[in-house]
Amino acid sequence: MKIDWSPLMSELALWRSDNLRLPLWWRDDDAVADTAALTRLTRLAQDSGLPVHIAVIPDLLEPSLPPAFDSAPSLIPVVHGWRHLSHAPQGAKNAEFGHPRPPAAEELRAGIDRLHHAFGPPLMPLFVPPWNRIDPAYLPVLVDAGYRAVSTYGPRKTAMPTDGLHQINTHIDPIFWRGDRGLVPPDILVNGIVDTLRDRREGRSDKTEPLGLLTHHLVHTEDVWRFSGDLCRVLLDGGAVAADLRALLGGA
Repeated sequence: MKIDWSPLMSELALWRSDNLRLPLWWRDDDAVADTAALTRLTRLAQDSGLPVHIAVIPDLLEPSLPPAFDSAPSLIPVVHGWRHLSHAPQGAKNAEFGHPRPPAAEELRAGIDRLHHAFGPPLMPLFVPPWNRIDPAYLPVLVDAGYRAVSTYGPRKTAMPTDGLHQINTHIDPIFWRGDRGLVPPDILVNGIVDTLRDRREGRSDKTEPLGLLTHHLVHTEDVWRFSGDLCRVLLDGGAVAADLRALLGGA
């Protein structure tokens, strides 16, 4: 697989010439157990120098997962819904917390409590709603439950969607979900990243938001693995810096 990174490298050069800072972060979803794929993800994170924020499904957590983090400081656990089960009304897009329902607030609290018990202080109080959808009515509930950030997909509209809660989204998803679930055609991916960065540089979106890579280690093809590692290298070599989300959240 040969990828033409030159459009992205040219855009990164413009960021450097404008003295713009590009914080970069990595989120990987759907973890429940220690697997060979998680081991490979850990090595990739170590090799790239970019930590991976692992979105763990609390109600499906298996005992093997927390020990996998003990000797892997490049893995940072965060909360991924409760059971990753869609409660969307018929005809609506999948969402676990996309619509009002009575048990939801307790599930949000139980999710962070269960993972605090499993992972301890390394757990970052960041909530990742399954399918990247959440009803705004739940945002104050997240704050009350102890969360300090929420992460979905696409350029954020505001840095603080409610008092006490940061919005830190992802923007790059290399998996072709609506196709063969392999790699999105690389030229489309690279051009999309360039468009995202150009919009920021030219003031059409928030240039201070960390640029987020979204992966799903359990379903990666070889091309997705390779693209993800190469992308991190190109971005970091081009001037991006690993975002310190914990510092952004006040040390939480």
